Amino acid sequence: MADELSVVRTVGASPWIVSDELWERIEPLLPGKERRFRYPGRKPLPDREVLCGVLYVLYTGIQWEYLPQELGFGSGMTCWRRLRDWNEAGVWQRLHEILLAELNAAAKLDWSRCVIDSSHVRAPKRGIHTGPSPVDRGRAGSKHHLITDGHGTPLAVLLTGGNRNDVTQMLPLLDAIPPVRGRVGHPRRKPDSLFADRGYDHDIYRNCVRERGIVPAIARRGTRHGTGLGTYRWVVERSFAWLHGFKRLRIRWERRADIHEALLCLACCLITLRQINSLC
Repeated sequence: MADELSVVRTVGASPWIVSDELWERIEPLLPGKERRFRYPGRKPLPDREVLCGVLYVLYTGIQWEYLPQELGFGSGMTCWRRLRDWNEAGVWQRLHEILLAELNAAAKLDWSRCVIDSSHVRAPKRGIHTGPSPVDRGRAGSKHHLITDGHGTPLAVLLTGGNRNDVTQMLPLLDAIPPVRGRVGHPRRKPDSLFADRGYDHDIYRNCVRERGIVPAIARRGTRHGTGLGTYRWVVERSFAWLHGFKRLRIRWERRADIHEALLCLACCLITLRQINSLC
């Protein structure tokens, strides 16, 4: 089975097979686990193969308990626990910062503007950060709040209940942008301007954005379409299409918010890695 996985990894036929370039960035971030000297138990599966199982769930949307063990990924609970532990250790956040720094070093992050938006997903099993959806007959749902640079590269993502107003997450999204290194000087975490649709039209929040030294470009309610802001805001819609191209994120099946957030952050890392690969 290991030989089969190595062949597929080389060919790159399956997106859930961890590539060498991705593994080189992730491996130093994974927390080590010491085995007990007495009664060490069964030898744990290699982290790389378990990560393949996590990616398999993320790409296909399959339930954890139905993860096919014949592919060599281990059981679904093994992958679930490893994902939980890696998320608690901050692996995905640090990986995202490393990838953003690589893009920034190549001058491929557009700090002249950032774009924010949200997308609603159903949450049949409910859990933390769910709420009655205003667009789906009051059924339980969650919202993905995303902020991207001017090219559509994800900078930060947040999870809230489906009944939360978009404008309440404007400032938390700005605060969630990590300090991005890669260039001479202090790490950057603030764009020059912020673009948003009418759902974020509120003078109090607009003033808060100005106080941070960011120029707000937010559409006002009641104005006609065709203001021209859509020519800049479309990149975040494309980013949501990329994000929800991972089938596990189209519906929130996890009751635990931290597991869904881990999958969200991992998906943002994979999208950012694609942006890096497009430079080659």
